[in-house]
Order: sequence, then C-alpha cells, then structure tokens
Amino acid sequence: MSDEPAPSISQLSENWRTPITLFSDYLRFEKQYSVHTVNQYVSQLNFAALYFSQLCDDWFVVQAEQIRRYSMALRANQLSGRTISLKLSCIRSLYKFLKAKNIAESSQYHNPAQDIKGPKFAKPLPRNLDVDQMAKLLEITDDSPLAIRDKAIMELMYSSGLRVSELVGANLQDVNAHSGEIRVTGKGNKERLIPVGNKALVALQAWLKIRPMFSLNEEPALFLSSKKNRISIRQVRLRMKEWGEKQGISSQVHPHKLRHSFASHILESSGDLRAVQELLGHSSLSATQVYTHLDFQHLAKVYDNTHPRAKKHTD
Repeated sequence: MSDEPAPSISQLSENWRTPITLFSDYLRFEKQYSVHTVNQYVSQLNFAALYFSQLCDDWFVVQAEQIRRYSMALRANQLSGRTISLKLSCIRSLYKFLKAKNIAESSQYHNPAQDIKGPKFAKPLPRNLDVDQMAKLLEITDDSPLAIRDKAIMELMYSSGLRVSELVGANLQDVNAHSGEIRVTGKGNKERLIPVGNKALVALQAWLKIRPMFSLNEEPALFLSSKKNRISIRQVRLRMKEWGEKQGISSQVHPHKLRHSFASHILESSGDLRAVQELLGHSSLSATQVYTHLDFQHLAKVYDNTHPRAKKHTD
C-alpha cells in the first residue's frame, strides 16, 4: 500500500462508509487479518471513495468506466504500477465481499472492478542475506541483557523462518526446548509447529535466564521490552536495523529479510519446495515459488563459476 495519509472517513456519507465498515469487520473478525492490514484496506478504500463520491452517490452505482478513470488519475499522479495495482485490488476485494454477503442491492449485481487491472510491473525478488552475512550478523559478543534478548530474537527468526507477527505473538509455553520446536499462530489464525535449531535454542536459553529482569505481572510473552511488556513489531524492526549497522551488514536488516534468508538457504540445500512451503506457513505453493527464482540464481552462479563450458573467455 502507499504511504499517503489516510483520507478522513468523516468526509464521506453513510452510503460510502457503511460498506467499508462491514468489509473491515469481515477482514478483522472472520478472516483474522492483522489490525495493520485491515487499516491499510480501509485507508485505500476511503481514498477511492473520496474520488468516486464526486461522480456518483454510492459504491453500488460506480461504473467500470469510472474505475478506469480512477486508475488513469493514479497514473497521472505518477504512482508506481505496484501501488496502483494494490489500490485496484482493494476495490475488487470490496465488491467481491459485497456480492458474497448479498449486500449488493441486486442479484444481478456485477463487480465493476473485476476486469480492470493495474499496469504491469516487475515483482521484485525478495532480498536475503547470504550464509556468511547471517553468521556475521549473529556474531554478537555484547553480553548486555538487551543484546542477549536481541540475539535470541534474530537466531529464532532465522532458525525457524518466523513472521515478525508470529515472533511477537509467541508465548513462553509455545517453546518446547526438549523437542526443539515452537508453536506459532500465523495468518488466518492457523497454528503450525516449526523446528528450532540448536544455536537458536542456546540463544533462547540465555535469554530465558535473564528474562525475569524484564518480567512483570506474569506476562506470558516469550519476548519482552525494557518496559516489561510484550515486545512490539516496531521495536523488533528498530533493534534489528540497529544490529545490522553495528555488525557491518551492507544492506538494511529487517525481520522479513531473515525470513527470506531462512527460506532461500533451506531451498538451496534441499530443493524441497513443499517443505519450505510448510515451514513458512504459506497456504498455497504459488506464494513459495518466488524462492525458486532465488534458488535458480544461486545455481546459475555455481554453474558459471564451475562448468568448463560456461567460463567466459576474454581476448
């Protein structure tokens, strides 16, 4: 989604606001989307509604041609193809919901955004750290309490490929050090059991020894902040960025990069895409297949460097 300020919903009539509210409740309570994701949908739909409200009275009378004009206006503002496509996708999702829930006023109702696609754009491959960079990042010699906690966080994320939301949502009881596993709750409120590597277990044990220093009122969270409550996603991102700079990593370090690194390193070693899908908690294989491109890049590099017929000769 774009970084534009969210338009004020107070500027819209009930005809526009009510469908958005119903849709956001559906995403939050039925689909179990995160608050952040739901807020992004609402922001994009408010933005679109402000445009359409100048042309017609409500969502149910918006025409396909008006959505095309909206798309053209976004292009005129020089928004990226990715951003425009995401905005249009939010509108399509709203109309699918209205039809599925029989909120549309007519049984003959047609989704006016159905056939309107955004401009084509090249999907960027996820960037990851190579094995040496990961080792450098995790070679933390600082033995302060926060450093011990942060090392455990990064070791666990890289060891098990966790989403940052899964990490901050984890509780003490979710870790089984004896069997080397952690139970996490992913998207759609789906639980999965993931292996935890030995180095991550050692880092976790070091953190658990000093965790009482951060604990207050029997807080169940696995990771706590210095304010003695559950650590937030924002805090994890900030601390990880700081450690990337401290450890001399050339590219910016963030939680999703560790998840990408986990996936690409596992795939490079095993070639088992299905296993990577299960470990990442992807609902479909298509979401995991992006890592086959990373894997191919790795294989192509090995090929170019080792195959006698692949070596480039210079005159």
